[in-house]
Amino acid sequence: MLPKFPLGRIVATPGALTALAEAEETPDSFLRRHAAGDWGNLDDEDRNENERSLSEGFRLLSAYTLRSGVRIWIITEADRSSTCILLPEEY
Repeated sequence: MLPKFPLGRIVATPGALTALAEAEETPDSFLRRHAAGDWGNLDDEDRNENERSLSEGFRLLSAYTLRSGVRIWIITEADRSSTCILLPEEY
C-alpha cells in the first residue's frame, strides 16, 4: 500500500501505547493503513469526509480495533505536520 499523504511527526498518548502493548501489537501496520487511505472502522459519512479532506487539506481520522477489542484513533493534522495515535476517550 502506497501512502497517499505524509504522516509528519508521529506521536502517541500513554493510553494508546498501553493499549497497543497489552494487545501485543505495534502501531506500524495501523499507521501504514492510515497513510494508504484505509480508514478502518469508520462509517460511510466519515470515510467520505476523509476523501474530501485528502484533496482539500483537512484533518484525517482513522479508527481501528486492536486484538484486545480496544479501539484506537489515528489523526493526522490538516497541515500533515503530525499524526497522533490515541484512544477515543483521550480526544
